[in-house]
Amino acid sequence: MTTGRCRSAADRSSVFAPKWLSPAQVALLLGFGISKVKMKIATGELRSVKDGKYRRILPEWVDEYIRDQIERQEAA
Repeated sequence: MTTGRCRSAADRSSVFAPKWLSPAQVALLLGFGISKVKMKIATGELRSVKDGKYRRILPEWVDEYIRDQIERQEAA
């Protein structure tokens, strides 16, 4: 049974999490500058797709990038 109340902004944000991330969001997430994220996209280290004039990155691709970095560190 519902109470008829509207959900708070915090409740809605968990329901409507973004499917794509912008390079700026990824930079914040990883603690990088935007230039470093753009460089990693340009070199292919971080996957992205072009959506019109924007670059978009799936959260899974950020996780993949992190795993690759860990594997490189462990192999060295």
